[in-house]
Amino acid sequence: MSYEAHAAFVAPARGKPQLWRFLVGLVLIMVIILGLTVLYQAAALRLGGTALHRDITRLEGTGRTPAGVLVLLYSFLVMILATAVVTAQLHKRSPLTLLGPLPQMLRQFGATLAVLIALGLAITVLPPWGYSDPLTPGVPPLLWLMLLPLSLTAVLVQTSAEEILFRGYIQQQLAARFASPLIWMVAPAVIFGLLHYRPDAGANGALIMLWAAGFALAAADLTARAGTLGPAIALHFMSNTSALLFLAADGTLSGLALFRLQVDMADTEALRPYLMIDASVILVGWLAARVAIRR
Repeated sequence: MSYEAHAAFVAPARGKPQLWRFLVGLVLIMVIILGLTVLYQAAALRLGGTALHRDITRLEGTGRTPAGVLVLLYSFLVMILATAVVTAQLHKRSPLTLLGPLPQMLRQFGATLAVLIALGLAITVLPPWGYSDPLTPGVPPLLWLMLLPLSLTAVLVQTSAEEILFRGYIQQQLAARFASPLIWMVAPAVIFGLLHYRPDAGANGALIMLWAAGFALAAADLTARAGTLGPAIALHFMSNTSALLFLAADGTLSGLALFRLQVDMADTEALRPYLMIDASVILVGWLAARVAIRR
């Protein structure tokens, strides 16, 4: 594995690599996120009314409206803020070090995104076409286009936040303390998978968690090869843009999708083919991103 760039990426975390400091940092991040989320939801209730508040707080079927999904995605700014505060105050280093060298990160993000967009267009145009389950219209096309700048920015916020916390903070701090990729790659992937449990998926919850953990391993590998979060953010952004803005399973987080797929998330046999397709697309995207990094 070609992880030479990872050493420079992890270097800023080596100043205070104590395990206790990392664990305290995780607890503080969670506390800050929970506290600010309460305030964020209270503001949503005050500004958006009870209908919006229900759409972002109920356990099942969250994010069925465009406003609900936007509010939920932009709430990930709380995660970025919490991680930045802990990095600066507890670890005494700039939060920008979580990204890697900024010019290189932006360059790698752009190169990877361009390759993934081309790959996405090819997958869309080439056969096979269509879905075995029926599609229904989602957001009206004109409204969807009007919301697109806000929607794309919201997805970028959400995906960047998760990469900053998991492939930035957690991966850096673990790699500063432990040399083995089995720790700094696998441990964050397991946590990432567990946090993607969906109660509305029933028996499929384990499959979704496994899919998320596999994605996390791919993102960790890209980060270690690139030395920045750029490629991982680009892969995450393209995956979530497709799943949230173009074609979403009807129900949770479907409020911004142009089309909705009528599939029961709890039906193992019905959902499994789509999870396999998603996993295959992520695999191909990961390989394409590796090519983009080498340029």
